[in-house]
Amino acid sequence: MPPVLNLTRPEGAEPQDFHLSRRGVAGLFFAGYALATGPVHAQAITTTTDGLFTQSLKIKTLRPEGKYEIPLYIAMPEKAKNRPVIIVVSEVFGVHDYIRDVCRRLAHKGYVAVAPDFFARKGNAAAVTDFEKIKDLVEPATNRQVMDDMTATLNWLKTDPDLGQKRAMFGKKNFADMSRVGVTGFCWGGAVTWMAAANIPDVKAGVAWYGRLQRPPTDQFLGKEDRKWPLDVVPALNKPVLGLYASDDAGIPQADVDKMNAALKASGKPSHIIVYPGTKHAFHADYRPSYAEAAAKQGWEELLKWFDKYL
Repeated sequence: MPPVLNLTRPEGAEPQDFHLSRRGVAGLFFAGYALATGPVHAQAITTTTDGLFTQSLKIKTLRPEGKYEIPLYIAMPEKAKNRPVIIVVSEVFGVHDYIRDVCRRLAHKGYVAVAPDFFARKGNAAAVTDFEKIKDLVEPATNRQVMDDMTATLNWLKTDPDLGQKRAMFGKKNFADMSRVGVTGFCWGGAVTWMAAANIPDVKAGVAWYGRLQRPPTDQFLGKEDRKWPLDVVPALNKPVLGLYASDDAGIPQADVDKMNAALKASGKPSHIIVYPGTKHAFHADYRPSYAEAAAKQGWEELLKWFDKYL
C-alpha cells in the first residue's frame, strides 16, 4: 500500500490529499515542493531563470538572535536597476518550489521578488509530511516576528547588497527601488499581506490570495495568538490591497469576505476583494489538486495590473 500522510489542511482536507505513492514522495523530495501537500500535479509551472539573477541566502534579523539568520530567495532581472520590489509570502508550507517559481514569474515582469522563510527558526516546513508538525513550525511565527522579518528584509534591500549579479553599465547601485514596495502572499501569507499593508510604512500596495480575514476560534490552528486580523485593521489600511478569494473556500466563510468588502467600501478604501466562482482555497497553487487554471491566470493578471497601478 502507498504511504498515507496524516494531513489536515488549515482550509480543510480533500479526499485526494491522503494518498501518496513512493514515486511521488521521491519526486517531491528532489523537486523541493512541500511534502505535506501531496503529489505534485502535472500542471505545476516551472519558470525559467533565463535572463534572471536568482539566489538563496541568509540575512540578519531585525534584532539580535544569536547566530540565527533569516533564509530567503531572491529573483530579479539580470541587470536590474531601480526595479520595484515585491515580498512574496508563502503558505504554511514555507519557501518551496512553488513560492520560488512565483518569485521568478515576478522577476520576468521586471520586479525584484524576495521570499523570506518565516518558519526557519523551528525547521524546514517544506520537508515535513505531517501537518501537526507543520503547526509546530508555523505557530511560533507570531505576527510581530513576521512583521519584523519583513522589515529586516526591506532594511537589507535598502543597503543595495552586492550579490554578485550583473550590473547595469551606468553603475553598481540601486537594483531595487525602495520607494515602490509591494507584498503578495498565499493562504497564511494572504493574511500577512493585509497586515503588512496596515503596519509596515515601506509597503505601498498588496495582493492577498485567500488569506484568513477574521480571528479563528482559539482551539484552532493559528487561533491561539492574541493579535489583530485583517478585519480588525481596516481603519489603518491606508495602502491599497487587492484580495483574490475562492467562492467555495472550506476555511474562509463567504460571510467574512462580504464583511471585509463592506468594511473597505464604508471606509472609502480602494482596497477590495474579488471572488472567483466555482473555486476552492489555493486555486492558484498549480502543484495542488485545488488548482483552477482559468481563475489562477485571471487572478495573476489582476495582480500585475494592481502592482502596475500602485507601484
